[in-house]
Amino acid sequence: MSGVDASRFPWGPAAATGVGSMPGTDAREAAKTVTGALETFPHLPELPARGPGADMIGRTAGLLVEMYARVEPSGWRIGDRPGRDTRRARSWRGEDLDALEEFTQGYGGPLKVQTVGPWTLAAALELKNGEAVLSDPGACRDLAASLAEGVRGHLAEVRRRVPGAEVVLQLDEPSLTAVLGGRVKTASGYRTHRAVDRAAVEGTLREVFGAAEAPVVVHVCAPDVPFALLRRAGATGISFDAGLLTEREDDRIGEAVEGGTALFAGIVPGTDTALSDPAGSVGGVRTLWRRLGLSPGTLADSVVITPACGLAGASPAYARKVLAHCVRAARSLADNPE
Repeated sequence: MSGVDASRFPWGPAAATGVGSMPGTDAREAAKTVTGALETFPHLPELPARGPGADMIGRTAGLLVEMYARVEPSGWRIGDRPGRDTRRARSWRGEDLDALEEFTQGYGGPLKVQTVGPWTLAAALELKNGEAVLSDPGACRDLAASLAEGVRGHLAEVRRRVPGAEVVLQLDEPSLTAVLGGRVKTASGYRTHRAVDRAAVEGTLREVFGAAEAPVVVHVCAPDVPFALLRRAGATGISFDAGLLTEREDDRIGEAVEGGTALFAGIVPGTDTALSDPAGSVGGVRTLWRRLGLSPGTLADSVVITPACGLAGASPAYARKVLAHCVRAARSLADNPE
């Protein structure tokens, strides 16, 4: 295998970034931490500790166009009109963008923004009858169209606030493998929803990718990442927990890299733990490269280093250490690719 031409990536070699969530409730402090630690590839911090509307599903529900959701005891449910939950989600997004804008004055380069992908959203949002949107193919199509419009508007606002940014969209799809495998439970909990056809999954992802008009990275923090499907859908990069990979996935990963897909390798736990030296943290990535028969010289171009998942459950001190650790680990790939 010869490696990949990385010229299509807006980030440079030896890149590192975060997954999205950060601890605490202070948007300014989170933006300061992220932009300070990730000087060449920052991201928009998310603060789920603030409560409903700042959580993963609520934050994305607040982006939807002509579709609204409210909090019920069972979770987020589609409603007829915007209520206080929608207003709260939009207010917090504005606060996050204000903080990001403040700490990116004069910045030019890649800037990552995250939102939940259409299939995890369909598995989590409820229809009025209490069942997941996933249970209704027509509702899934409507939700994906609404999300695509919301993404388009959101990224336009990010570009307006940070004119020098080369925006990168990350779609969080932690439920994607469950959707494909028919493992999403019904409201009763006694059955599961039927597996969604892979062609339908791919087509819907492609629709949302197209709305972004930007490179798209899909984050799947679950085993059995569907590398081939995401690559066919047009993902620029695939983000995953490197600790969950097995050798049976080598062929799919190798095909993705050879096809020009970047790997966002999550190498550091998202909750407080002792950190090894940065060079040691990427030992598994180097081992993977050797198994795939890829040139060591392509490693720093093809791989972006990240935490394994979001940092919402970490202490603020650990979150700062992890981001700095990822930056040093990424540099070690370029300095010592072997």
